[in-house]
Amino acid sequence: MIDHRLATLRTFASCGTVTATAELTGLSPSAVSAQLRELQRSLDITLFVRSGRGLKLTAAGQFLVRRSDVLVEEWERMRAGALHAGEEAPATFAIGGFSTAASNLLAPLGAHLRATRPGLQVRVTEADPVRCLDLLTAGRLDLAVIVATQAGAAAVGDSRFEQVELLDDPLDVMVPANHRVARRESVSLEELAEEDWITEAAGGPYRALFTAAFVAAGLTPKVTHEVIEWETAMALVGAGLGLGLLPRLVSLAGADNVVRVRLGGSTKPVRKIVAVTRPGGRASVLVRDSLATLHALAQETLKARIAEEF
Repeated sequence: MIDHRLATLRTFASCGTVTATAELTGLSPSAVSAQLRELQRSLDITLFVRSGRGLKLTAAGQFLVRRSDVLVEEWERMRAGALHAGEEAPATFAIGGFSTAASNLLAPLGAHLRATRPGLQVRVTEADPVRCLDLLTAGRLDLAVIVATQAGAAAVGDSRFEQVELLDDPLDVMVPANHRVARRESVSLEELAEEDWITEAAGGPYRALFTAAFVAAGLTPKVTHEVIEWETAMALVGAGLGLGLLPRLVSLAGADNVVRVRLGGSTKPVRKIVAVTRPGGRASVLVRDSLATLHALAQETLKARIAEEF
């Protein structure tokens, strides 16, 4: 297997501090520091230097981390091949994802895996996309489902990860049940330009997606209320305090006096949801089967939303 000290170095390179590395790997900060020192001493190469109260990678350390992606990929393929050759299956399978994915995709995937592979222990972690990527690097997850835009540039073209597109999740508009467009099949943002809007605080990923949709339409939305949870946005919409955008994957079940209407017109914002593994991860039969199941679950869920709420 990959030298555990190299795995620790890769995690440190991903998150940037010894404390964060310790939290991600389950080690103590002193153990992380000891492993980094041992690796540096055994290689006789300066991998990191002091920077203020912390450490930073040298050019040599950065090179080693980049090139180790090849080792990780080869190890993932070797392990998958050995399991297949021996007609064995992994004992555990760790999956993670953001809140909506965890409830709508990972929970049913976990149930499916337990039913079809009784000896498999499935572990589910709910986490934001950036943390999911860090947990993949640390070896704490085998497969993650993330919103690509929330992970930023961290996953795009990054050789530490392999991505598989799962679905484009359209954003619909939430309106009160007695709103003038509530019975419409679709509505454009231009028609709602003067409405009060409810969205995430500035600086957040959904606020960026929200703003981009209006900018593409040449509009400036009047943001009146800022929220954190979808449930809060639903409650404010139901109270008649404004409108909000809602991913179709998110259910309106339990929301009072709220309906969703498709967005029409030239701007139809979507959030791209992808599955991510370490390089070589798809050599695993378990990962491939899970990806196929996730694809099916995603399509079934979107169809169910249409049947329930439109």
